[in-house]
Amino acid sequence: MRLNGSVILWALALSFVIMFTQYSPALSTSTSTPHIRKIFKLLILDSQQGHPYNEVRASLLNALANFGYSEGKNLETTIMFSGNNVKKGELLLNDELKNSYDVIFVGGTAATLSAKNALYGKTQPVIFASSTDPVGIGVIQDFNSKLVANFTGVCYPVPVKTRLKFIRKLMPTARTFGLIYADMPQSHSYNSWIEKLLRTDPEFKDIRIIFRSVPSVTGEHGSRIMAVNAKKYIQELDPKVDAYITPCDQMGTRKDFSKMVYSTSRKPLIGLVKDDVMDKWGAVATIYPSHESIGFQAARMIKELFEGKKISDILPEWPHRYGVAIDLKKAKKFGIDVPIELLQMAGENIIH
Repeated sequence: MRLNGSVILWALALSFVIMFTQYSPALSTSTSTPHIRKIFKLLILDSQQGHPYNEVRASLLNALANFGYSEGKNLETTIMFSGNNVKKGELLLNDELKNSYDVIFVGGTAATLSAKNALYGKTQPVIFASSTDPVGIGVIQDFNSKLVANFTGVCYPVPVKTRLKFIRKLMPTARTFGLIYADMPQSHSYNSWIEKLLRTDPEFKDIRIIFRSVPSVTGEHGSRIMAVNAKKYIQELDPKVDAYITPCDQMGTRKDFSKMVYSTSRKPLIGLVKDDVMDKWGAVATIYPSHESIGFQAARMIKELFEGKKISDILPEWPHRYGVAIDLKKAKKFGIDVPIELLQMAGENIIH
């Protein structure tokens, strides 16, 4: 077949256009944008500033950075505090929903309750941490079943049985304990676990715990006010108990309560957090959840959500690690001979 010159020129031009369209970035029909990085949006609502929220949050952000998600690179983080006020937290969350966050993280029982009121059953993924009883407040069914809603995360406390075993190892002859707590949901849950354990477990049938409650006070000075209100109960219980147990609530995570017990009582205090001992707040010893572990576990869940995993496939967890701290000087003052086993568990967390 013969082709005239004009046909040949037209064919060459068409071939050039096709080739140019296939290989020129400007005209490519590909939808990939390799130079554009997705910015993930994370909202953090903590119940309050201070212990344990600051440590958990710092661990979470550090772990996310190690996973490759950091501020100024591919992560945009908004941090807010509700002052331990459930209604305020709910209002903050509702106001922020317009900003379309990839994940919302809530720290503490109050913030988790705020998120439940504002977000439960919706499509927004919510990761909680440091919530004392996520089952009791109704955001999860248990720690083993597939999720029924859009909440998962890491709870806060050392299991009650583990804590009582620690106390028994430390003070084998102690039988009666005082537990003064703040009138907060997390204490209600924790105290019910204690009562159930004492009622059903023969190992602790000889243990008696006397409960006393002080009104919950929120805000910056709430823990100090609650500790002052607890003083009258410390004075009342002192002749009746062998030791005190720090409550698993906002009052129990701050220094004011421990200092009040130590300055008012003649009996030892078993703390809740590491600082109860290592910052010399007043406790003789403590077994505590690792805030670093809680933050890391929550960060891993957030990473999985960023990478496309469904929240329904991420089961909630207890803290993976616990720590022990002991003040040998206070132990000697109260006549406590600390077993070698507990000293080995404490490692460097010992005040001599």
